[in-house]
Amino acid sequence: MTPARLLPWATPDGNPCYLVGDGTSLVSRLADDVEAVLLDQAAELIGEARRFLRERTWTSGELHLMAVELTEALTATHRVAESRGARIPVPDDDPQNSGSPSAR
Repeated sequence: MTPARLLPWATPDGNPCYLVGDGTSLVSRLADDVEAVLLDQAAELIGEARRFLRERTWTSGELHLMAVELTEALTATHRVAESRGARIPVPDDDPQNSGSPSAR
């Protein structure tokens, strides 16, 4: 059975959205596209933040806005990483898969 995929968006009240399927559906492809956009936006924001910090001429409002934007980008990137990490197959011989106490 394929595990549920964490989607890169949430419900209006902030709860996570999941998709069950084989990864070939329209919603799955849309999620792939949204993930790519979110990661591109995060990369652009990193560059902007580096320039912002290098100039050292920001106001407190600009600093607050940058913190808000970075937090949003980090939240989205974390969701993408969780989703992709959960879809990485774990080999049957992985000690994390066994029930032995030494694997925990």
